[in-house]
Amino acid sequence: MRVAIYCRVSTKKKEQNTDTQLFPLREHVQHRQGWTIAGEYIDKGISGAKDRRPQLDALMAAARARAVDAVLVFKLDRFGRSLRHLVNAISEFQELGVEFISLRDSLDTTTAAGKLQFHMMAAFAEFERALISERVRAGMERARRQGVRFGSRPRLIFDREKVRRLRGAGKSVRQISKEMRLSVGTIHRALTSPQNGAAGET
Repeated sequence: MRVAIYCRVSTKKKEQNTDTQLFPLREHVQHRQGWTIAGEYIDKGISGAKDRRPQLDALMAAARARAVDAVLVFKLDRFGRSLRHLVNAISEFQELGVEFISLRDSLDTTTAAGKLQFHMMAAFAEFERALISERVRAGMERARRQGVRFGSRPRLIFDREKVRRLRGAGKSVRQISKEMRLSVGTIHRALTSPQNGAAGET
């Protein structure tokens, strides 16, 4: 079993180093028969809230290249703070045939209990997504009842006749655009439109 070790600390201060993670992880690999360390990936001074990190990206690339058989971390929060990110990453590992082990959380997808624990995490992530979607739909429905329109740009009201008068006075399209605080395209459309008077466009 080729094992990739991943560690992360949030700051580069001396009091925060990866030894407290690395030593027990190395020891764990040594105690497992047939396991070898295929690489150590360490991100320093990077928040776990970020899904993209230099060494994490390198680890994912190694997994996709089938260069490792398992990923070992000290705790789940060292790998990621977001449940969505954790579930997505571990799901990808499973599709690649790469196991995931979190030492302190007793999550080990090489075991039946670990697989069950991961499926429970995935269910909670799906529940979380459903709740967010439900809240968004409820908010949109409330906004519709209050008269908010979705799916179209607000109608722009301006005086087309004034645009024509300014043009007739010899002003350029850009000058009119600047004076009336409208886009050049809007001025062009106003000059070519057959409508008269104050009007609007979407």
